[in-house]
Amino acid sequence: MKGPIQLLCVLLVCALACAAEQKVDRVLVLKKKHTMYLLHQGTVVKTYAIALGLGGLKPKRRDGDERTPEGLYTIDGRNPNSDYHRALHISYPNRVDRARARRRGVRPGGDIMIHGLPNDVPDGVAPAVHDWTAGCIAVTNRDIEEIYGLVSDGTAVEIRP
Repeated sequence: MKGPIQLLCVLLVCALACAAEQKVDRVLVLKKKHTMYLLHQGTVVKTYAIALGLGGLKPKRRDGDERTPEGLYTIDGRNPNSDYHRALHISYPNRVDRARARRRGVRPGGDIMIHGLPNDVPDGVAPAVHDWTAGCIAVTNRDIEEIYGLVSDGTAVEIRP
């Protein structure tokens, strides 16, 4: 009887370890809550406190407004040697963002990332004490290490108010 129980325990531990390392299929950012969720098949896998752009909670409308965009995007690149520890590039501006900017006669901006802290800031500093980015989504270095491993290129990103 000891053998089957041990086998069951080993399988359970392996299943839990695999679930913890499971890639996510969606990133959801709720700006007002200063929270980012990683989801797999509709279930929240991880939750993070975030800092946003200095421009306030309104959606990004033009280059230089220091606001975090809102809409549907994807992770379309990564930088393991970012000036902000590690970074995942978000596909802003999308077609809607470019059309809106064109109607207003402005540039939409770009280079929006999910990233860690500046390399000259010690890890452990809480990123959501205040908003400080130029429009990006910032987390601690420990958090971006975890996020970087769980989020693949092509993962959907939804940023809501």
